[in-house]
Amino acid sequence: MAAPKSDAAPVIAVIGAGFSGSLLSLQLLRRCPAPVRVALIERNLQFGRGQAYATANPSHLLNVPAGRMSAFRDRPHDFLNWLQAQPAETLDGVEASEGSFAPRSLFGAYIRHLLNEELKRDDLGDRFELIRGDVQSIDQTGPRTTLDLGRNRVLQADIAVLAVGNFPPEPVPIADMGFYDSPLYRADPWSPDSYTDLDPTAPVLIIGTGLTMVDAVISLIDQGHTGTIHAISRRGLVPRRHLAGPVPTAAAPGWSLPSRVAALTRLLRADADKAVAEGRSWQPVMDGLRPFTQEIWQAMPQPEQSRFLRHLRPWWDVHRHRIAPAVADRTDAARAGFQLCIQPGRIRSMEVSGGVVAVRFRPRGGEALETIRVARVINCSGPCCDYARIAHPLVRCLMENGLVRPDALSLGLDVSTTCALLDRDGAISRRLFAVGPVTKGAFWEMTAVPDLRRQCEDLAAHLAAVIQPKASSSGASGTIAQR
Repeated sequence: MAAPKSDAAPVIAVIGAGFSGSLLSLQLLRRCPAPVRVALIERNLQFGRGQAYATANPSHLLNVPAGRMSAFRDRPHDFLNWLQAQPAETLDGVEASEGSFAPRSLFGAYIRHLLNEELKRDDLGDRFELIRGDVQSIDQTGPRTTLDLGRNRVLQADIAVLAVGNFPPEPVPIADMGFYDSPLYRADPWSPDSYTDLDPTAPVLIIGTGLTMVDAVISLIDQGHTGTIHAISRRGLVPRRHLAGPVPTAAAPGWSLPSRVAALTRLLRADADKAVAEGRSWQPVMDGLRPFTQEIWQAMPQPEQSRFLRHLRPWWDVHRHRIAPAVADRTDAARAGFQLCIQPGRIRSMEVSGGVVAVRFRPRGGEALETIRVARVINCSGPCCDYARIAHPLVRCLMENGLVRPDALSLGLDVSTTCALLDRDGAISRRLFAVGPVTKGAFWEMTAVPDLRRQCEDLAAHLAAVIQPKASSSGASGTIAQR
């Protein structure tokens, strides 16, 4: 491959075209002047959906009301307006109102619509490119950053942004780790084969009781599963429900916001108890803290952050990340009918015999082990965040070459306040950045659309300023080339 011309147009490569990567690309095109180009790279077939919005099941609903799901802060009803403009056959009975919880597949279609509209803009020329490929490695030894896209293809860029989203859960540590090679185990709850070839009357075990467990239960019930669904997690906590009807106004927090776990817990409990005593709901208390969550997290000393993760996080997650009322109704009905059995405890062993998995676990607060027998185990314990354990070639390349390092709490990768990745020695990169869940160690709340939207806006503004001095050059950028 010929070396890129010195007058090549600056390129920002965004690796991953889920919500974070797609929205960052749109924001970059808003803020970066010509001739800066944006290359959005996606390894899956469809751009704009990512893992969260790729589901085709219309029963998998958004966990945030439609009125809060706009991709743009300056157009707060953009998603709602798009939803209301859709033909009846597309909505298929979905209520397009501010407080409704739309299917996640519709939100994925909305993001794809935004990308397509951007591609149609006459004034952009060739400044925006969608590239299908799986980035295998990044080389920074030359004057520009070289991305290996596989199949002997490379892309040269000035800045690369990791928007890789979430990785499948880690296996739960048990005595016989060889069990995880069994055909009765499903490591990735989003894999197409997680729920196929299953006797509808057979019992199933779901590891984890959070949001992914809820999706798994809905998927099983929708395909006609009638067997018992066991779900085990350490505390057995399940996501609480959103309020039905109009979106309530978030309650403003007190005059001071604690940065200590015990004090923060007391504040939330006191405000929630007061709201309930006055005939109001506790949900707006949690919502009122949203604008300040990152500030509180960053003010916490690291020992307090660790204490939060050990003790408060499970309770925080189920109250902060709630589910749509219709979904809560279905899971409540499954529990009331004894089809869904939530059990707090720790799994100790899993053994396969005769097409059945014998799962031994210790119930929370108990001493004696109990055994359940199931036909399949589905891991819904939450995404793997420890990048030292992630096997994807790009992650392994970055880690082994010392271009990145895990954050101190193993929530993702270490980044600066401007989302620049830190290398093995703590040096701040000028060419590698990250956005989305990979930055949780620095910002904590990086899963919901409002938080990701703000981060994408801030990072796009920063990158536009960083790359600005190079934007005065002219000439065509080096696009994908063969090695």
